[in-house]
Amino acid sequence: MKNVRHIFFDLDNTLWDHRKNAYLTIKELFSQQKISEKYNIDFEEFHTTYHIINERLWEQIRDGEIDKEYLRKHRFYDTFLKFGIDDAILADYFEHHFLDEILNYNELVDGTLDLLNYLKGKSYKMHIISNGFQEVTERKCILSGISDFFETITSADSVNIRKPRPEIFQYSLDLAKAEKSESLMIGDDWIADVKGAQNFGIDVIFFDVLDENPLEEGLKFVKQLSEIKKYL
Repeated sequence: MKNVRHIFFDLDNTLWDHRKNAYLTIKELFSQQKISEKYNIDFEEFHTTYHIINERLWEQIRDGEIDKEYLRKHRFYDTFLKFGIDDAILADYFEHHFLDEILNYNELVDGTLDLLNYLKGKSYKMHIISNGFQEVTERKCILSGISDFFETITSADSVNIRKPRPEIFQYSLDLAKAEKSESLMIGDDWIADVKGAQNFGIDVIFFDVLDENPLEEGLKFVKQLSEIKKYL
């Protein structure tokens, strides 16, 4: 990949370990509110249910079916409903404290710092394109200690457009003063990152964290961030 000068990373679950940080945050809120004692709910079961609901809602946001306010209102409310608890106040408590307290946990995906230092040493220009909320994307980068690696950070909320739509890729490339021919996208979401980049016309490396094992001919994909070094 000799022509690549600009590398565009997805953030959540590519570099910043959202799954782990969300798990730790929800576990803390679950304990604070004594949910097990009050409602006889097992935390692991609760978290698994939440994860399924949340992932589906984020897919709907990505596909333009709902907005972020709908997600914020429903991800915990719908989770509690699955356990027979119809309590909008309790769900709202979880939602508002979740967004604040998740930033107390800033675990990175294994190999993040090593990879970023490696790429910096090779003088690549690095950027973020995230579908996350604008108000937390930059704080995640700062609090986890990786913000200085990136020249630009594009959040979907800042342009009201989400991956995989081509406009957000164009916005980010324009911000970075980068050409398609010298740009590479790295991300873990098959639709938002891989198909989004391919349809936009830039090269991509798929971070296959969920072992989807894509069969697409010619696709570059890795299971560990350290494997990216073989391409760059």
